[in-house]
Amino acid sequence: MSSAPKPYKIAVFLCDTPLPAVLAANGDYGAIFESLFRRSLEAIGDPGAEFVVDSYDVRNEQVYPKDIDQYDAVLLTGSAASAYENLDWINRLVDYVRFLAKEKPHVRIFGICFGHQIVARALGGECVPNDGKWEIGVTEIGLTDVGKKLFGVDKLNLEQMHRDHVPAVPPSFHLLGSTDVSVNQGMVQLYPNASPENVAPENIHIFTVQGHPEFHKAITQEIVRARHSTGALDKSLVEDYERRADWRNDGPSVVGKVLWDMLRASRAGSHAEK
Repeated sequence: MSSAPKPYKIAVFLCDTPLPAVLAANGDYGAIFESLFRRSLEAIGDPGAEFVVDSYDVRNEQVYPKDIDQYDAVLLTGSAASAYENLDWINRLVDYVRFLAKEKPHVRIFGICFGHQIVARALGGECVPNDGKWEIGVTEIGLTDVGKKLFGVDKLNLEQMHRDHVPAVPPSFHLLGSTDVSVNQGMVQLYPNASPENVAPENIHIFTVQGHPEFHKAITQEIVRARHSTGALDKSLVEDYERRADWRNDGPSVVGKVLWDMLRASRAGSHAEK
């Protein structure tokens, strides 16, 4: 009699703490991403898959897994910090991502917003301020051919909350999509000998997006409200956000599906191991 498959294991690197109102309603970013993975399973019609999310506070406590090999993937969360800052916890995170990418290729890496920017900085790219330009709320992203093949759609709608960006595509990565405000809205690094013309989840080592697939309307609303109250977001930005607040959000159904497809591929035997 065969034993039940082991739950998928994801290490979530907490790069920030949500605003108090978001934290009270949704939990920390570990809980928010656990909800994303669960909502994604429901969206793609596979609610029974078992998984475990372990959170590591890499910002305040600078804690990392003692045994990274137990995980199928590592996910770097968003943050209000800037990925280019010369801070101990950010520099250590950059070094760890570089180590993970080079020495542990069987562990998939997911980078979200700030995490996307940290991956770029760790692996030959950069993160810079975007001339004060904000992207907030559900935003339509134009996809490259690689992005269209991977996501299975022509355009992608994702929640956004940033004014830093990755201004180019780092070496060895392939661009997934762009907006008028930020050219690099996501990227993938493939395993050796894999072709971007035939991109598939089993061939992807690293996957990042600038947007927030884990955000839903209530989370974004609370962040917009808070940042408007401090003057960080002016009235015109808020009004533009409100115009798009009810647009379709492809986070769980499209981006979440890719995350799950990569997790399943990691159990089937990664491209790196073939």
